[in-house]
Amino acid sequence: MSDLSYALISSVPVSDTFFDTLRADYPGFDAWLKRKATESAYVARREDGGIDGFLYLKLEDGAVTDVEPALVPARRLKVGTLKVNPHGTRLGERLIKKVFDHATEQNVDEIYVTVFPKHTKLIELFTRYGFTKVGTKTGPGGVEDVMVRALRALSGDVTRDYPLINMSGRKFLLSLYPQWHTRLLPDSKLHTESPDIVKDVSHTNSIHKVYLAGMKGIEQLRRGDLLLIYRTGDGKGPAHYRAVATSICTVEEVRDIGSFANVDELLEYCAPYSVFTEQELRGFWTNRKYPTLIRFTYNAALKKRLTRADLIDHNVIDANAYAGFATLTDAGFKVVVERGGIHASLVVHQT
Repeated sequence: MSDLSYALISSVPVSDTFFDTLRADYPGFDAWLKRKATESAYVARREDGGIDGFLYLKLEDGAVTDVEPALVPARRLKVGTLKVNPHGTRLGERLIKKVFDHATEQNVDEIYVTVFPKHTKLIELFTRYGFTKVGTKTGPGGVEDVMVRALRALSGDVTRDYPLINMSGRKFLLSLYPQWHTRLLPDSKLHTESPDIVKDVSHTNSIHKVYLAGMKGIEQLRRGDLLLIYRTGDGKGPAHYRAVATSICTVEEVRDIGSFANVDELLEYCAPYSVFTEQELRGFWTNRKYPTLIRFTYNAALKKRLTRADLIDHNVIDANAYAGFATLTDAGFKVVVERGGIHASLVVHQT
């Protein structure tokens, strides 16, 4: 697992062979590094100190005139440099999430990147999350594709629309016990009213999750449904004040554990995204205690967590209703979005 940090470019060991292909693709790359020395970038390092990933982002306002056709004036986030050494981890997705985190915080209209056509895996990654080719850019290193991701409208596909929250869908509350929730959402976020998404580089801060559950009614979930993740009480005080709503997610897929031919097939499906260990998953396969698998995108953490008392007082949930899994009203979900401090740019009303 690579250790991801947000660091000054001047502190990056740029002599690492990781940067050789960037030097080959972009004449003047070393001069660029010197100009950007006082700025920061995401750097992924292996245990031996070698670099596996690098991401530099730049905020731009106005037209982009060095591409063909030119991009009209807008507030944009440019993916200035992104390279990942592929080695079976989800590092590319982690870095893409940081792109969207920055875009949300900066309230941009769109994101764009230029990439050489030969980098097919990188193009596939951007395409998966809604980037489309809109033009080309000619430079000293050759002709690059220009790819853009708009952030003000939905395409209708959950993954391509990430991290936007489609308020037109069905809405549900999904409860997680504290021990599972800790793996889904780092405890550090639960202890602050304003998590810093720029500096949050934990492995748990990833786009996709797989969760197993056994609550009644959960099998009715379908792709596109919204989930309000609710951490149950931790036993350290009344649940009225210790149980909290923490984040908003979108369902990608729902499967019954019996749909897998064997435990190895289950492990292969869950391994990249599950909050459970292999041992736990093997146990679930045997005892079928949690028969429903939910794969979802982790769209946003509430900047202000809402306690059970808050949810009851504002008619989001019924004090006497089952709190494991429940349908939420449009009005109740809107209250959560507003009181929880979800960035307005993430919220879209579109059927």
